[in-house]
Amino acid sequence: MQNVLVTGGAGYIGSHACKALKAAGYNPVTFDSFVTGWRQAVKFGPVEEGDLLDRARLDEVFARYQPVAVMHFAALSLVGEAMKLPGKYWRNNVLGSLTLIEAACAAGVDKFVFSSTCATYGEHDNVVLDETTAQEPLNAYGASKRAIEDILRDFEASDGLNHVIFRYFNVAGADPDGEVGEFHRPETHLIPLMLDAIDGKRDALTVFGTDYDTPDGTCIRDYVHVCDLVDAHVLGLKWLEDGKGSRVFNLGTGSGFSVREVIDQSRAVTNREVPYTEGPRRAGDATKLVSGSTRAVEELGWTPERSKMHTMIEDAWKWHQTGHYDE
Repeated sequence: MQNVLVTGGAGYIGSHACKALKAAGYNPVTFDSFVTGWRQAVKFGPVEEGDLLDRARLDEVFARYQPVAVMHFAALSLVGEAMKLPGKYWRNNVLGSLTLIEAACAAGVDKFVFSSTCATYGEHDNVVLDETTAQEPLNAYGASKRAIEDILRDFEASDGLNHVIFRYFNVAGADPDGEVGEFHRPETHLIPLMLDAIDGKRDALTVFGTDYDTPDGTCIRDYVHVCDLVDAHVLGLKWLEDGKGSRVFNLGTGSGFSVREVIDQSRAVTNREVPYTEGPRRAGDATKLVSGSTRAVEELGWTPERSKMHTMIEDAWKWHQTGHYDE
């Protein structure tokens, strides 16, 4: 069984990726600092604790497991924090990724799957976003991810590091089997915040900004189910194994939902009211982020089967009621 090093494998997306890799016949090796990840989420393969800035620790893990590929999820990802503390994001995301990439190349690894973001595009009014859209990030989070994409291209030229870059839109939902799910500290994602409010775990959801240039005044996002997302990563790994070369793929459905529309669908799924208040816009938030790309569908053969809003909320609600990690 081939080993795949999964950085951030104890996090929301990384833990789902480990399950998908295991089902596909790989042995996922989680590398995580557990600053934001959960030990209880590591269920599908071995775990190694460490920091991406610790080159000696990375070299030790690469030598021990000799992975055939790296799947890199580990990153800081809070837009509000990135606006206030940009240095933290450049240091952790960029220097950590550079250290990881150098260690991978030194170990002879030539396949790298990278978790990027649609935040690299910034804001393009009334434009659906594809992989050729200009990257003009609005904050240090998006800018750090764009920088890592550039680093990967440089290491492809120098060391033959073939890579697949996935630019995500909003990730939602949870493992329908309930083995892993979404649980952040602090929680910043719309759907779990909304479910907390429905369940009385917080006073109310705050809708940030009601004066955007959208039909109902709230910002619009493209949502993709986490299980569909990680299925694409396994396909991306197979793409590299088949020798098809480096490629960038958007991962979205092309359907945008406003915050108010998500609230309405949550009310329908849970049959409960959603308590919410209205607040000012947050710095760094774009008006509309929707994928206009079908490249992943056409080239990878990706089928986002669970990425319907009611399904994402149903799976998230099931996890919210039955699954959790101990703090």
